[in-house]
Amino acid sequence: MSSRRPTEAVHAETRDLDQRSVSEILEAIHAEDRAALDAVGEVLPAMTQAVDVLVCALAGGGRWFNVGAGTSGRLGTLDAAEIPPTFGLPAGRVQSVVAGGARALTRAVEGAEDDPQAGAWELRERGLANGDAVLGISASGWTPFTLGCLEAAHEVGARTLALTCDPRSPLAEGAEIAIVPEVGPEVIAGSTRMKGGLAQKAVLNMLSSAVMVKLGYVSGNLMTHLAPASEKLRRRAERIVMELGGVGRREAERLLEETGGDAHEAVERALRDA
Repeated sequence: MSSRRPTEAVHAETRDLDQRSVSEILEAIHAEDRAALDAVGEVLPAMTQAVDVLVCALAGGGRWFNVGAGTSGRLGTLDAAEIPPTFGLPAGRVQSVVAGGARALTRAVEGAEDDPQAGAWELRERGLANGDAVLGISASGWTPFTLGCLEAAHEVGARTLALTCDPRSPLAEGAEIAIVPEVGPEVIAGSTRMKGGLAQKAVLNMLSSAVMVKLGYVSGNLMTHLAPASEKLRRRAERIVMELGGVGRREAERLLEETGGDAHEAVERALRDA
């Protein structure tokens, strides 16, 4: 079996996968995972360009939309959801649009990825505008839902980015900047939740982290704008204030109480009072 799409190709070296021992199966998967991360390393220049675009969009008051179906959509949603508590950016600034809606986050919604109009409609409903940026995520680069989102972005002049594993796909060719880690055939043919998903997760994590650093939500390597919504995060905020503000724990606790848990403001006050 062959395919012009690399994400559907059969891996020649794992054709006997069902005959291997458990340890041999795991070794094969682990070896291919290393290859996926190496592929991510090859696309750092494109990622650098993407970070610049996303920083420009967010700094200018625009929004960043992760759009995709299946594993790609879920990964985009996961990364968007983690930005507000980690960095303190308001939730509406980085959003996700996933084929099938919220229920697709916990179960497959068959056929949702085949509707190119659904994602475009959702973006229009959210007021997609010229200052926004849309990141289309699709391992194959052929997903109609994701391509429809990219088309909606083109219509309003929003910035367009692609994250895919096929450099010859319509998604890669239709985006302003294409990030294309070429991970090759999956250990289990066509199962792009494996290497494809791993590469996408790595890229998304790197993009969002770098964007937040450049926007000033990190001081040194400390997340000064985190939302201290749990005991663990409150203790982390205290340590950040102690480290950057040069104060003891009691003073850090006092400053955080006065600022409503705002570690960044607490640090600023500590430095002013020094």
